[in-house]
Amino acid sequence: GFHPTQLEHFLQQINRRDPHQPWYQQLAAVGFDLQSATAQQFIDLVTQIRGFPRHLSQHVGGFVISAGPLYELVPVENAAMADRTVIQWDKDDLETLGLLKVDILALGMLTALRKTLQLIATEQHRELQLADISGMGDDPAVYQMIQHANTVGLFQIESRAQMSMLPRLKPACFYDLVIQVAIVRPGPIQGGMVHPFLRRRSGLEAISYPSLALKEVLGRTMGVPIFQEQVIKLAMVAAGFSGGEADQLRRAMASWKKTGELTQFWPKLQQGMLARGYTEAYAKQIFQQICGFGEYGFPESHAASFALLAYASAWLKYYYPLEFFTCLLNSLPMGFYSASQLVQDAQRQQQRILPVCIQHSAWDHQIEHLPASHSPNASQTASSGRALRLGFRQIKGLNQQRCQQMITMRPANGFANLAALSHSGMRKDDLALLASSGALQLLSGHRYQSRWQLQDSLTDLPLFANTELAAVAQTAPAYHNGKQLELLAEAPKQPPDLSSAAFTLPAPAPIDDLIEDYARLGLSLHQHPMALLRQTGLPHKVKTAAQLNSLNDKTAVQVAGLVTARQSPGTAGGVTFVTLEDETGNINLLVWRATAIAQKTPFLTARILWVHGMLQREGEVIHVIAGQLQSLDHLLPELQSASRNFH
Repeated sequence: GFHPTQLEHFLQQINRRDPHQPWYQQLAAVGFDLQSATAQQFIDLVTQIRGFPRHLSQHVGGFVISAGPLYELVPVENAAMADRTVIQWDKDDLETLGLLKVDILALGMLTALRKTLQLIATEQHRELQLADISGMGDDPAVYQMIQHANTVGLFQIESRAQMSMLPRLKPACFYDLVIQVAIVRPGPIQGGMVHPFLRRRSGLEAISYPSLALKEVLGRTMGVPIFQEQVIKLAMVAAGFSGGEADQLRRAMASWKKTGELTQFWPKLQQGMLARGYTEAYAKQIFQQICGFGEYGFPESHAASFALLAYASAWLKYYYPLEFFTCLLNSLPMGFYSASQLVQDAQRQQQRILPVCIQHSAWDHQIEHLPASHSPNASQTASSGRALRLGFRQIKGLNQQRCQQMITMRPANGFANLAALSHSGMRKDDLALLASSGALQLLSGHRYQSRWQLQDSLTDLPLFANTELAAVAQTAPAYHNGKQLELLAEAPKQPPDLSSAAFTLPAPAPIDDLIEDYARLGLSLHQHPMALLRQTGLPHKVKTAAQLNSLNDKTAVQVAGLVTARQSPGTAGGVTFVTLEDETGNINLLVWRATAIAQKTPFLTARILWVHGMLQREGEVIHVIAGQLQSLDHLLPELQSASRNFH
């Protein structure tokens, strides 16, 4: 039998195997004799199941179209969702039978863009369509924003890998953006195409072509195959593949990791390229790139379509940031970032964010026009005199239907008091959520006071027995008409007026506000947790994300922040990319496998991570190579900071 460690190593090697070698050759690498009975049995069993579906799943936007009733051709069953059906056959079987299949992508960014354009029409009286944005041509200001990786919230170019590539590739026109979308993919990365392209683009490597015929295929991408169509065309031009053979190659590229079908094309490719004067080394390089595209490569048309949405989202973020962020938040869940991260980025773009408010908020986030005295003096943007008002949808657990009813009943000048609010159809648990979120501030002050005043039948609570007053004073000092509660306890003959209007609780401490903000809203407009920690004892040697910009390459640094993402892509060679967030921005960590294994607990579990490491700088791209990891969760034990783990 296999030891789990041996099996794990074997599976890793299978994923990185040489396509020229049979898959089972890796058995020898984990200590097994290929001629042994155990190895032979394993090879036989795996051979039987290779090519089978790994798991059963449904395409959210897959359609099969037929001339007559579909159930006459394929077995159809009811899906879990009402009025939805599922075809029981595999997509490859449908294609083999020649049935027309269309896969439609469900992109959340399309919803966000539609809402943004509608809001611009309402707010700015400017009617825009996506075609209008792309038809304006390349805007240098928008591309400058993209080149500086100011791309939080944008389509396709907001990930950690894309943001690291943008300052290197420096897209300056639409076709550059098409390449940018396509190049940060497992296909080009596995095929070793990224660095040659960057070197050629920056002038560090001469652009060369093995033949004039290949120059026609690869001319647009400086001699480096980036798109799936180029790889297919290259096989036809350089190796003499027919159209039918090239189409078979295309199909195999989409499934080689499951079936190994690409290996059958190597002899044909090798012989064809050698016969046409290409070297053996170049033939192997091309086949390796084809195998890389089997991992995941973009067709050029697909990349161009995505680049259109990427540019449109960038254009809207640059020229209409308030509308863009408002609609992006209203379209969650989608994309790469949480509401907290989007709000912080909006604030870094000089956009004003207002808290959830019982008197002003709607269910969705919306733009609010501020009185002249509240307008930011320094801002000259299109957002001057306006702010993004957070909506009730941000409060976790709040019932939308009852909230909408409350909004409908809300007077034009707002609720007069909590008693009026309590008659608006909101239940006790709804009111408790509103109080916890801080939404009742205009009616009753801070969240503690709001909760106090919402209590029903105050005089019936055992808290108000005179014998309890002294204990209350010791545990929660409060004030009544300017006098401490403990003094009132000394005069039981005249019971104090403990009505909610006269009884004042102390305001929450900043740490309590912060913890409850994150617990109820998932974000805070008061203070970032890391800013609070710096005030309460975080060493001065710990640098902020902004301070890293002034440090030189290979500087030893200490950084700390909330863990917002961990990424371990298969193309990273064992490196985990960790994103830390502080009050000034994001810090990008590189954690090597050995470091992660040696410090497994803080690496996997820490929500607030303190890192000793070394700064790595390449132009505008800054990383911190992690050395020592330490969890700071004990400093803010109740903080609910969600991080996202990607593979």
